[in-house]
Amino acid sequence: MNNRGLLDLIISILPELRIVERIALLMAFENEEELYVQSKNDIEKIINRVLPNFWDISEIQEKAGRIDTICRMRGINWVSWTDAQYPPLLRELFDPPSMLFYKGILPNPEKPLLGMVGTRKPSREAAEQAYKIAGNLGREGISVISGLANGIDAMSHRGNLISNVPGYAVLGSGIDEIYPSSNKPLAKRILDSGGAIISEYPPGVHPTKFTFPARNRIIAALSRSVLIVEAPLKSGALITASFALDQGKDLWVASSGIFMAASGNTHTYKDFDRRGTIKLVSEGAEIIYSACDVLEKWNMKEENTNAKGTALTMGSNREEMISSMADFLKIEM
Repeated sequence: MNNRGLLDLIISILPELRIVERIALLMAFENEEELYVQSKNDIEKIINRVLPNFWDISEIQEKAGRIDTICRMRGINWVSWTDAQYPPLLRELFDPPSMLFYKGILPNPEKPLLGMVGTRKPSREAAEQAYKIAGNLGREGISVISGLANGIDAMSHRGNLISNVPGYAVLGSGIDEIYPSSNKPLAKRILDSGGAIISEYPPGVHPTKFTFPARNRIIAALSRSVLIVEAPLKSGALITASFALDQGKDLWVASSGIFMAASGNTHTYKDFDRRGTIKLVSEGAEIIYSACDVLEKWNMKEENTNAKGTALTMGSNREEMISSMADFLKIEM
């Protein structure tokens, strides 16, 4: 811990503050004592807003101490906006998290990540394509970042991890509240890969309908580009797409998100809601058919010996893919 002590952690849990206001307070003080002597009026001058209530700083201090103790006991690290280790891509956000909690090793800012997200109830074609694209990118040393949800997120994580690259997941809950709980083994695999589980929420925070959309801005921010595999109109994936566009990131749609498979497919259009991804393409999002397309758009195709032809194959990893598809179907049934 640096000479700021628990200052940054305390500021991150102060009630009734907006994110930009927390950043203002982080910039205003250098240690805990400076914060403790501030009056309500002093704080209001810094954030340029009248607070409806003022906090009991001793209670906040005790709460921060408990969070720090829990983090130490459970192997959870935390890094503040003020720290040099804070991911530089997050600093570019209008509303960067004032604090990140994580297990594992944060992404190397010099290595690009592909954000891959989509519906929790994908078609088989979309689930398989997510797995293959993520797996083949992993073969080229490219890691995927997603949200550890069932469906496309989980299949993207699984595919990427078979290639022994670090995996990354951003949660809409505390690090100790893996959701869904069925993905706890997947979270462990991500940590074992040398990657990280990341959250802006302290331990003990349960997921809500508000925390999931908020975490999507972090997925988009840490990504070089974002691939929406398959999504309905009202979905978290489209929220991620919106964040990606706002942040000036490349936004792509997987071909399975708009096209049905060739002859022999027993599904009908009504079986799976692709209206969200179809809308994105109609608005200008480019279509990705394989990992090769990603490499080409990143000008990395000639650097990678495996990037030949229109698609890469899974080869010896076929059994792992079959197992993952079986797990996917089991969850979705």
